[in-house]
Amino acid sequence: MLQYFIRRLLLAIPTFFGCTIVVFFIVQYAPGGAYEQQMNALKKGGGSEGGGSALGAEGMTIPPSQLEALQRYHQVNEPVWKRYMIWLGLIPRPVDDYLTKIGEPRNVGAGLRVIAKPNASGTLTVYDAVDTTKVLSEWSVDPSKTENSVWVYRKERSGLFTLDFGRSFQYRKPVTELIAERIHISTQFGLIGFVLSYVVCFYLGVQKALRHGSMFDAASSSAVLIAYSMPGWAVGAVLLVLLGGGSFLQIFPTGGFQSNDYDTLSLIEKIGDRMWYFILPTIAYTIGGFASLTLLMKNSLLDTLGQDYIRTAYAKGLREQRVIWMHGMRNSIIPLMATIGGVISIFLASNYLIEVAFNIEGIGKLSFDAIVYRDSNVFFAFTVINVIITLIGSIISDFMLALVDPRIRFR
Repeated sequence: MLQYFIRRLLLAIPTFFGCTIVVFFIVQYAPGGAYEQQMNALKKGGGSEGGGSALGAEGMTIPPSQLEALQRYHQVNEPVWKRYMIWLGLIPRPVDDYLTKIGEPRNVGAGLRVIAKPNASGTLTVYDAVDTTKVLSEWSVDPSKTENSVWVYRKERSGLFTLDFGRSFQYRKPVTELIAERIHISTQFGLIGFVLSYVVCFYLGVQKALRHGSMFDAASSSAVLIAYSMPGWAVGAVLLVLLGGGSFLQIFPTGGFQSNDYDTLSLIEKIGDRMWYFILPTIAYTIGGFASLTLLMKNSLLDTLGQDYIRTAYAKGLREQRVIWMHGMRNSIIPLMATIGGVISIFLASNYLIEVAFNIEGIGKLSFDAIVYRDSNVFFAFTVINVIITLIGSIISDFMLALVDPRIRFR
């Protein structure tokens, strides 16, 4: 089995890169990205000399130095394959990029002043402006379109492999910081919804199988199928209208995940406050998955109860409860174990529209805003998280299958 999971992990590597390549190339070639948005902002605002407004922005021009700086920041002049390698962190990217006149000192921060001037062989080199004989080997020089000017910069590997996804163009903060601030919120909803889904659906599926053909079976099937036909965000919107003070009762809060005075509450009060805010979003998270899991459990148990070994157990005089729970249940939960990895990936990766509907500042809402505002760095980070969780979920499904079914042997 160990060899099988090692092969699965090795196979996950090209799968992961294939997914990221597709998403990266689509985003790079899609119009209206961060580069185009910043170009338009410069044209409308302070990009041209003398400022300006949105009126007649199409006729404004961006100063060459600002345009060149924007192109270097987004690496638009580099081939797309190189941009992908830079994003992965395999190729170093320019950092601390400064435009400077040749032969003139330039302040580059941290009390350091540099000067770009020709060396003995005639090529431009970066020196310490205080000690002009000291070569700053970590600094490089690129030509500039501005007359008598060059770009001085340092190179640094930063990308996926260094867990650096860059900065958000919308929030002006590092992407990893944004995700760290919000991922625990989405994870809480996801884990609660995951546990509730399996507990409720397991019990309901067993009861439906034992009462197959009864009024309870028909009514519960109708209820879960109706719930399955409704998107989670639509259920959330209806619950907000009915119970969140929209048009009827004002029982639950209209959004968010905790009260404004949450930090001043005691431990018991914090738990109660969080539960109060979690009820409606959790219902919206889980209600769509009830139908598939419940009917899967019911049909699996019905099929198991019709097997020869179950009839043999009854013929031996074993009690019904022992036959069902000790002999039939282990084989009945095998299909549920096969789906557990997919359910984990859905819940832990969060849900865009439900968080938007309830105004929950989780990674789902963050990713939704990133798509709307073309914040590509945030979108790339969420794609990486989603792909990794999905791949891990599929491996967990295989492990759970082997755990509950001794007949399965991975080779």
